[in-house]
Amino acid sequence: MKNLRMYGESPFDIAVIHGGPGAPGEMAPVARELSFIRGVLEPLQTATTVDGQVKELKGVLEDNAALPVTLIGFSWGAWLTFILTARYPSLVMKLILIGSGPYEEEYAAGIMPTRLSRLGEKERAETIALIESLDDPTISDKNTQMARFGELTSKADSYNPMPLKSEGLESQPDIYQSVWQQAREMRITGELLELGSNIRCPVVAIHGDYDPHPAEGVKEPLSRILPDFRLVLLENCGHKPWIEKNARGMFYAILKKEVA
Repeated sequence: MKNLRMYGESPFDIAVIHGGPGAPGEMAPVARELSFIRGVLEPLQTATTVDGQVKELKGVLEDNAALPVTLIGFSWGAWLTFILTARYPSLVMKLILIGSGPYEEEYAAGIMPTRLSRLGEKERAETIALIESLDDPTISDKNTQMARFGELTSKADSYNPMPLKSEGLESQPDIYQSVWQQAREMRITGELLELGSNIRCPVVAIHGDYDPHPAEGVKEPLSRILPDFRLVLLENCGHKPWIEKNARGMFYAILKKEVA
């Protein structure tokens, strides 16, 4: 898989980073919308470790971007851009975190229970079975399970979504399992949050009030450690603001103002 898509015209001084880990292509609508005003890069992560993804993203930016860039990370991509900015601060002018996961483990306990509570009985049972299947090392081909798990969590994560066709590429369960295990360990040990002490650029978090990932788990930890941090909370908005009927217009207005 080619690990970069480009939108608009040079200079490319914005990069949008997808989530997952292992969910390439989902940021395409955001990249396309921003390309009307700026040149935008959409890196697609292929490495199977946290350090590998940081190195891969660093290389894409150094080879293709007008540095320093504005980095826009969604979900896992928010963490990835946070880590990269901490390790290579000279590459980043501004960091925008969309639907970020919480930065301390205590805030994460309610994410899956919240998701399950929003699904019907059959879908709850199916989601639990899929989690067990994805964790089963004896099952080699997990693409189908991963895709279905994504469908169910997306339903639970959304407030009032638009019926848009997904632009994501094939999910990558191997990347998800290996990278997420390492990333979560970084959160548990405190390493993830501690990296923020190296970040000096402005950081803005955009978060939906219906997102199962609690906004407090972003606001409270990052407010303590970052010198220039703001959180913008979108009403009636789930995990992906750009698909939400109620919040999409406000989301793009805020995002365009932040990158202007």
